[in-house]
Amino acid sequence: MNLPFKIDLTNKTAVVTGGGGVLCSGFAKAVAACGANVAVLDLSEAAANAVADEITAAGGNAVGISANVLDKNSLEAAKAIINDRFGSVDILLNGAGGNNPKGTTTKEYYNMGDEDIEGVKTFFDLDPDGVEFVFNLNFLGTLLPTQVFAHDLIGKKDAVIINISSMNAFSPLTKIPAYSGAKAAVSNFTKWLAVHFSKVGIRVNAIAPGFFVTNQNKALLMDENGEYTERSRKILSQTPMNRFGEAQELTGTLLWLLCRDASSFVNGVVVPVDGGFSAYSGV
Repeated sequence: MNLPFKIDLTNKTAVVTGGGGVLCSGFAKAVAACGANVAVLDLSEAAANAVADEITAAGGNAVGISANVLDKNSLEAAKAIINDRFGSVDILLNGAGGNNPKGTTTKEYYNMGDEDIEGVKTFFDLDPDGVEFVFNLNFLGTLLPTQVFAHDLIGKKDAVIINISSMNAFSPLTKIPAYSGAKAAVSNFTKWLAVHFSKVGIRVNAIAPGFFVTNQNKALLMDENGEYTERSRKILSQTPMNRFGEAQELTGTLLWLLCRDASSFVNGVVVPVDGGFSAYSGV
């Protein structure tokens, strides 16, 4: 894997939740390339193993583990495997998250009578179970792994937790109120954790990616011909760099936040990596 720069993570053990996904698999490969032992956690055992196998084939040390970030028993079982194989954990990357159509509206704006139109899901039609699922996956899916793995981090010199927030946390996107609210909760929780763990040596920060094409959002951003959808064109019109990010463009920020020599006094921040989206007023 090509890295923008290398840091020394030799003899460190990193846990990456959601590690089978496009962005988090990149995180797993990056820390492995810097010498860390990596536990790739994903709800899909096949996805976790695929990433771990890639790391191993490249000369790294990794294990894929099926784990549910909403099930503490599942996480405890994963921790037992990791501790047995690699020893205690030094780094936690909370990457698991996502959206659900049941927490999404059809239209950007509500107009009178929309609820009478067949096939249009308005704010009033949002499914509480769908909204709850999104909040649980993103917020509890960050809180529970931290409860399980942070025990190992306490008192260590280089202990780091990195959460994955979103630009939605800064300014909510239309149509996806549940996801935007959940990621805002992740950002707030990141700051809370940074203060809470500040006396025991754990630094807690977050990365807030802008718009990257992933398996989860590809159908929203690209049509069946591989062309940008109307939603994509609108996003790009508000992104000064006029393109989507590439997964590897998150790597430098990740490594900076993990490196004690570079960021030892950086704690409780949420770093946008968004091509200027958050800086643009639209005018």
